[in-house]
Amino acid sequence: MSEMRFERPKTAEAAAVLLAGTEGIAKVLSGGTDLMIHMRNGNVKPELVLDIKGIAEMNTIAVEDGGYRFGAAVSCMELLEHEAFAQTWPGVIDSANLVGSIQVRGRATVAGNLCTASPAADTVPAMIAAGAIARVVGPNGRREVPVEDIPAGPGKTTLAKGELIVSFFLPKRAPHSGDAYLRFTPRSEMDIAVVGVGLCLTLDANGICTHARVSLGAVAERALLVPEAAAALIGTKVDEAALTKLAAAASAAARPIDDKRGTKVFRIKLAGVLARRAAEKALSRAKGI
Repeated sequence: MSEMRFERPKTAEAAAVLLAGTEGIAKVLSGGTDLMIHMRNGNVKPELVLDIKGIAEMNTIAVEDGGYRFGAAVSCMELLEHEAFAQTWPGVIDSANLVGSIQVRGRATVAGNLCTASPAADTVPAMIAAGAIARVVGPNGRREVPVEDIPAGPGKTTLAKGELIVSFFLPKRAPHSGDAYLRFTPRSEMDIAVVGVGLCLTLDANGICTHARVSLGAVAERALLVPEAAAALIGTKVDEAALTKLAAAASAAARPIDDKRGTKVFRIKLAGVLARRAAEKALSRAKGI
């Protein structure tokens, strides 16, 4: 077996060249909270480990076109401590605050959470609900990809050979908007979601929902965007009837497995319950309550 190479490129394009030119397994190191464990346990033996923390654009949080862009190497804790971002996207913060322990959040990244491609990843449904767009660089240049189009299944993404995520863009928020992320776990923290729900909605001046996005985690092979659940809210005041339809649509979209953390029946029911609660939380935030 050849020795593992460790590279620390200074640009995203240089990183893509290194990834594309590696014949064996190549892994991107941003936070390393998953990668280091897999390497230590011998589950992954990469030919190349690519440390992206030295790439400037991957370490910034900045206002862009009225929205926010943050880099792939920005840690969850950096997002939590960025006051303006946290106030603008509290649902994304809900999810980032649930990634591991406080020590893990100091290293873990949203990009790593996404590219690890666990169906139960916490930040992914919240980012999907927020309408986040990933900027991807590869051998053919740069492209913009909705976050919901990145995961393909457990441990798999749609990224091509040589591609990596550079940053995420969250668009400018309309007035009277709110988002939320909720999950259920057997323990209060340091656990994996049995079901997770990200939800974002916007109200008009009369309190009518004009826009919504709903995403479910841990109920399928990847995080799901559920337009039918969003449609249950749009055109309503997010009243009891709308919430009931939302819960039914979320449960209908769930296609979970039975495992030691929960049964199919439990997860399907829970998807509806959590969607309803997330909508109520997002509604309160949209109203400034």
